[in-house]
Amino acid sequence: MLVLDYQALVSLLNSNKLLYLCLNIFSKKILMKYRNILYNNYYSTQAGQLTTKSIQLKFEEETKVFIAEIIPIINKNRSITILDLGCGTGSFINALKISGYERIEGIDISSEQVSIANQMGLTEVKIGDIVAFLKLSKTKYDLISCMDIIEHFTKDELVELLDLIKLNLNDAGTIIARTPNMDAPYASLYANGDFTHENYLNTQSAVQLFKSIGYHNINIYPSYIRVNGFLKEFVRKILWSVLKLKIKITIFSTGRSSKHMSLTPNLIIVAQN
Repeated sequence: MLVLDYQALVSLLNSNKLLYLCLNIFSKKILMKYRNILYNNYYSTQAGQLTTKSIQLKFEEETKVFIAEIIPIINKNRSITILDLGCGTGSFINALKISGYERIEGIDISSEQVSIANQMGLTEVKIGDIVAFLKLSKTKYDLISCMDIIEHFTKDELVELLDLIKLNLNDAGTIIARTPNMDAPYASLYANGDFTHENYLNTQSAVQLFKSIGYHNINIYPSYIRVNGFLKEFVRKILWSVLKLKIKITIFSTGRSSKHMSLTPNLIIVAQN
C-alpha cells in the first residue's frame, strides 16, 4: 500500500508542474461538472424561470434597474474602457450604452444568454470563460463589472478571480460587483435561490475580502428596491422603514452595532485598484 504524506505530495507536485496542472484541470472538471449542465441553459432554468414576462420585457426592466442602481455610482467619463464579466443577456451593457458609454466588452459562459444578448443587438457580448479570458487578456480596463457573478465561485476561485481582475485594471481602475447580501431579511431567498451559488458575503466580509487582495477605497452601497405602482411603492417604503427599525432594535439587544450593516437584498461593492 502506497502512503504519501502531505509534504511529500507537495514536493512531488512542485517538481512536476505539468502533473500539477493536469491534476488541477482534471479535478475541476470532476468537481464542477454541474456547471457544464446548469450554465448551458442558465436563462431558461434560472435567470428567467421566475417570471412570466417576455425576454424583451425582462431585459428592459433589468436595464432600468441598472440605470437607477449602478450608473450613478460609476465613473462619469463616458470614454472609459469597460469590461462586463458574466454579462448574461447584456442588460447592464445596454444600460451603459443608453447612458452614453461606448467602449464596452462583455463575456459570459452561457451560450443561451449570449445568444439572447446578440438578439438584443449587443454585438459586444461574446461567449467564453471569464477566468481564461482574464488570464489571456492583454488589455487594461478602467472599469470591470461583476453583476451577480462573484457568488458563483468557490472561495479559492473568487480570490483568484479578484486577483486577476486587479491585474487587468488600469492603475486607477475600478471594480464594481453586485452580490446577494447575507444580512438581508430572508437572505436565503437570494443566496440559496440559485443552485450554482458557492459563497456568500455581507458588508463586513466583503470589505475584508477586497482589502485582503489589495483593493483600496472600498465602498458598499445598498441595492435598488422598488415595486411598480405609486400606492404599492408608498406602502412598501413604510413597511421597509418599520422592518429596518425592528432589525436594528434586535441587533442592539444582542449588544452589537448595526451602523455598518446593509439590509437590502444585494450589496453593491465598489473598490479601486
